[in-house]
Amino acid sequence: MVQHIESKEQFETMKQSGMPALVDFWATWCGPCKRIAPVIEELGAEYEGRANVAKVDVEEVDEVAVDFQVTSIPTLIFLDKEGKVAQRLVGVQTKAKLQEELNKLL
Repeated sequence: MVQHIESKEQFETMKQSGMPALVDFWATWCGPCKRIAPVIEELGAEYEGRANVAKVDVEEVDEVAVDFQVTSIPTLIFLDKEGKVAQRLVGVQTKAKLQEELNKLL
C-alpha cells in the first residue's frame, strides 16, 4: 500500500518506523510523475510490511520537499531503516531499478 503523505508530522512518523522507504516526490501536473505512478503503486503492494512506499505532493507538503532539496520531479528518495537518505534518483525509473534499490535496504 502506498502512503499518501499529507503533513510533515505524518512523514516523520513514517520515517521513524524502522523500515526502509521509497518516497516519490511528485505533483498532479507532472507528466513523468503520472507515468511512474502505476509502478509506485505496484511497489507499494509488493513491499507491504517490508518497506514503506510513500508519495509526497510537492505542492501540498512543500516543507518536506524543501527539507530534501527537491528541485525536479519526480524525485525518488530511498531512506534506510534509520531514516537517512541512502539513494536519490531523479526522473522516470524502471521498476527493476527501484526494486534493486529497495532490496539493498531490506
